[in-house]
Amino acid sequence: MFNALTDRIVLELEKIVSKKNVIRDLEKMIDYSHDEFSLSDISREPDVVVKPQSTQEVSRILGLADKEKIPVTPRGGATGLCGGCVPINGGIVLSLERMNQIVEVDRHNQMIVAEAGVLLMDFYPRVEEEGLFFPPHPGDETAMIGGVIATNAGGARAVKYGVVRNYVRELEVVLPSGAVINLGGKLMKSSTGYNLLHLMIGSEGTLGIITKATLQLMPSPQMSRSLIIPYENLKDAIDSVPELLANKIIPLAVEFIPKDVIQITENFLRKRWPCSEGNTYLLIICDAATEEQMDKLSEQVAVICMERNALDVFVADDPNKQQQVLEIRSKIYEAIKAHTLEILDIAVPRAEIAQHIKRVQEVSQEYNIWLPTFGHAADGNVHTHIMKAVYEEGRIVPLPEEDWKNKLEKVRRDLYRDCRDRRGVISGEHGIGVVKKPYLSYVLDEETISLMKGIKKTFDPNNILNPGKIFDL
Repeated sequence: MFNALTDRIVLELEKIVSKKNVIRDLEKMIDYSHDEFSLSDISREPDVVVKPQSTQEVSRILGLADKEKIPVTPRGGATGLCGGCVPINGGIVLSLERMNQIVEVDRHNQMIVAEAGVLLMDFYPRVEEEGLFFPPHPGDETAMIGGVIATNAGGARAVKYGVVRNYVRELEVVLPSGAVINLGGKLMKSSTGYNLLHLMIGSEGTLGIITKATLQLMPSPQMSRSLIIPYENLKDAIDSVPELLANKIIPLAVEFIPKDVIQITENFLRKRWPCSEGNTYLLIICDAATEEQMDKLSEQVAVICMERNALDVFVADDPNKQQQVLEIRSKIYEAIKAHTLEILDIAVPRAEIAQHIKRVQEVSQEYNIWLPTFGHAADGNVHTHIMKAVYEEGRIVPLPEEDWKNKLEKVRRDLYRDCRDRRGVISGEHGIGVVKKPYLSYVLDEETISLMKGIKKTFDPNNILNPGKIFDL
């Protein structure tokens, strides 16, 4: 299907980006063989890593690869969790790490123009320096702008402000042929033909390589506050959320978090969560323009939650308290990462969250495996962590490798079936990549997948661009 990479082709690549930006040393290429997915069985070293610094160089690389039929895997910050940037067919890894410039901050239109390799950890401070705000916050700040667009990343703030798709106004994209196209513009409206801009967002680098993006910004909120609300059971916690929304309260973020992972993270960081009551928590983050508005909003949230059997309401009302709460929340994955096999990214209608998690608990008991689950209570995005361990009397007890290997596929299958039965999807924000590819048919019908394959063939007739991701041709 693909041709082998020859010394002649490598020399051509070196002419495009210079020899120092072409890597063939196996030891150095190991870093480009995987993303954050925990199991190494999907890892694969590329034949070469190429680091362009301009759109023109990306164009020449793709034109050469298309002509020679060499697979190309685009790579950003490699923070993904489903093998989306793993070069499963070898070939070229095209790393965008050198395309890391913020080109423009347009205060008049409240937009920012950034190259695809800009890290979120550099992007957010620049936005804030301008007194502006980019609402989506996917989490890992070593992610790159191109990657979060290619996966349509979301994050906790999606309930109020939406996902990355809502903020992309223009993209510069290099097609597999090497042609460069510009989609969209500094516009708020367009009904001018098919929306190819939105087709690129979430396409996981299978249709084109995003090299530059124009993103909408907003005025910065004046203040935010975190509320930690304990409940005895998850159902009462989840049932509080529709009541908040029905009362026209739209928080910045609403997350549900079980007590066990909070306790583990407290021990990991040697820091304390504001309360120890209950078995599950809602973390509600509100934003407002003034102190008075914030106090009123906090009181409304507290009244509604207490009416839905909340045990108490704890307020992180100063920056230090709020920082500690958010740090504990953000470090949960790091605290349990050593025992994590996979993080599922199921999204269901929010009214189905409690019943889906009930099924998660049944599967956990059936297979005797720990499945800590938390996520976004107001948008239905549920992250079940499949662990190679059980949790007993406050301790993580590792399972034998043969045991968890036998259980992993069964757990995936059962939870994806429950997702399908609740009319959900198998990925809310992480993408499909290679890990979730076998389960795409659980939630999409044959005709829909066939249309997607037709789009891929139109954009990439030689199937060189991130082949083997989302589906097989």
